[in-house]
Amino acid sequence: MTRLGRGGAEISPLGFGAAAIGNLHREVGEEQAYETVDAAWQHGIRYFDTAPHYGLGLSERRLGAALRTRPRSAYTLSTKVGRRLEPTDRGGDDLAQGFAVPATHRRVWDFSADGVRRGLEQSLARLGLDRVDVVYLHDPDDHAEQAFREGYPALEELRSEGVVGAIGAGMNQSRMLTRFVKDTDVDVVLCAGRYTLLDQSALADLLPAAAERGVPVVIGGAFNSGVLADPRPDATYDYARAPAEPLDRALRMKGLADRHGVTLRAAALAFCSAHPAVASVLSGARSAAEVRDCAEQFATPVPAAFWRELRETGLLPAEAPVPAEEGPR
Repeated sequence: MTRLGRGGAEISPLGFGAAAIGNLHREVGEEQAYETVDAAWQHGIRYFDTAPHYGLGLSERRLGAALRTRPRSAYTLSTKVGRRLEPTDRGGDDLAQGFAVPATHRRVWDFSADGVRRGLEQSLARLGLDRVDVVYLHDPDDHAEQAFREGYPALEELRSEGVVGAIGAGMNQSRMLTRFVKDTDVDVVLCAGRYTLLDQSALADLLPAAAERGVPVVIGGAFNSGVLADPRPDATYDYARAPAEPLDRALRMKGLADRHGVTLRAAALAFCSAHPAVASVLSGARSAAEVRDCAEQFATPVPAAFWRELRETGLLPAEAPVPAEEGPR
């Protein structure tokens, strides 16, 4: 477990990403969503991450309901600010944004101080909680000026007031996260998809900066949205159909894993968690079975010979840490 900031919150090495129970790409029933969170708890997961963006608030509502009977001090919960939800009567669904839910709300980008506070208040209402442990600025890619000038200082104030225990930023890029690590007093950052078996771009900037400054990194998208979980022609890579090049590399990695008696899923999770700056890896499950599988894969040792062959074949750069070199998780 890694302790975050001054609030004392801890995050488990394997975390639960709640986008899928917000009907990411396809519907998940209420009972299945509850069973998924329950399975995460049963397998020792104590860090849960959500956001208003996920299913227009559905993920927050479901996660809050599923955790309500658990001791509040026994788990760490993070949500995000930067996309406020406003009611709308336009009708239709939200599939254009990736979620199989009715379009009852619209997202409004807002990294102002007032927007951050209002967004957090709305999240607490949906979660049915009086506090969250971690709040991230969510995808401020095109709103950097406002995020640094207004959004981040607002999070600092909320932290100093004790409203939240830890603050940070969550993005699908490493460059701006590196700026947050170097230029602000964030407690943690969440980097999705930029440190995986297929993409080690965060190794060039974010991870060394985080290690130097002692800022824990949470890794999301360990499977690059699907291709590293099950590489096949219709697999997804970064939320779109996998191009030929990463699909080919994933298939070659899977062949190596098969020969060494492990799954590519186990290798993908082990790789992400091996870097010393990484505190937790998020698993985005939509069923109890997927949670069980992920927990089992995360606990599976990956032979050192697999990593050696991965490097020898040029599928992994020599400078990327691997579990055999970093010791047990």
